[in-house]
Amino acid sequence: MKTLKLIILNMFIGLLSVQGQNTTGIEIGNIAPELEFSDPNDKNIKLSSLKGNIVLIDFWASWCGPCRRENPNVVSAYNKYSKSKFKDAKGFKIYSVSLDKNKSAWINAIKQDQLSWEEHVSDLKGWSSEGAVKYGVRGIPYNFLLDAEGKIIAKNLRGMALHQQLDKLVKSL
Repeated sequence: MKTLKLIILNMFIGLLSVQGQNTTGIEIGNIAPELEFSDPNDKNIKLSSLKGNIVLIDFWASWCGPCRRENPNVVSAYNKYSKSKFKDAKGFKIYSVSLDKNKSAWINAIKQDQLSWEEHVSDLKGWSSEGAVKYGVRGIPYNFLLDAEGKIIAKNLRGMALHQQLDKLVKSL
C-alpha cells in the first residue's frame, strides 16, 4: 500500500512538472506572457508576432543611463545575430519595451542610439507600464531571451553574456 501511494505521488509530481513546462510566466522555462503595445507610429505590435525567432525582450528607457550605456551592446548583438542562422529558429529579433512617458524623448533615443530594428513599443506609462508590471521589472535595463516557441531561456543578459547565450543557439557551420 505504501509503495502504491509513492507511485501515485511520483506520477502526480511528474504530471505537475510536465504541465509546468507550458506554464505562462516570467521564470526560465515558462512561456513568456503576451505583450502588445504601439510602436512610435501608433501601430500595435504583438510579441507573439515574432514567434519562430529567437527574441530578446529588452526593457529600457531614454532617461536610463545604464540602459543607454548597454544599448551599443544590444545594437552589436542585433547586427551580428540578425544575419545568423539558428539551429531551431528563423532568426533573431529584438522587442524593445520602453518605460518612457515622453514619446519624443523615446523616439530621439532610438535614433541617437541607432536602434535599427523595427519592434520598438511603449504604452508611455513609465514604471506603470503594463509590460513592466506583467514581467516584474523592478530595474532597467532588463531583458528576457525567448526561444522560437516563446519560452524564456535566459534573463538579464548584459554585455558578453548576451553574445555568449546567442552563440549557443547559432547553427554551427
